Amino acid sequence: MQPGDLAPDFTLVDQHGVTQSLDELVTHGPVVLFFYPAAMTKGCTKESCHFRDLGADFAAANAQRIGISMDDVAKQAAFGAANDLDYPLLADVGGSVAKAYGVKRSLDALRVKRTTFVIGADRRVIEIIASEMNMAVHADRALAAVRALG
Repeated sequence: MQPGDLAPDFTLVDQHGVTQSLDELVTHGPVVLFFYPAAMTKGCTKESCHFRDLGADFAAANAQRIGISMDDVAKQAAFGAANDLDYPLLADVGGSVAKAYGVKRSLDALRVKRTTFVIGADRRVIEIIASEMNMAVHADRALAAVRALG
């Protein structure tokens, strides 16, 4: 996927058992969808907590933070509770959404490439942030992108 592409719609369940779809989410403003390899791991915790810590900044930019991994609902719930994460964590158990976004790895042990998509209200991809090692760059660059939308 590239900026300007139409982001694939999806429907998944979050850590609270609530069904979420991209089509519905974008009606409330831009969506920052970040794929992380595995809940409860050091890098994913650091990345997710940075998104949490910038929550007020994302809210001021009218943007929604949405985490997504191939973990099941129970693990997403435990991850969210352990880290006081205040945004939806979607369970893409079979990896179908990761595959649609081009971030699913061929080896299930490694699951997904750590990638963030900033998606506008028209479901067009505004920016893609891909970094396996710099956990803070995802939230920082996504916030800059949504702020640039005005």
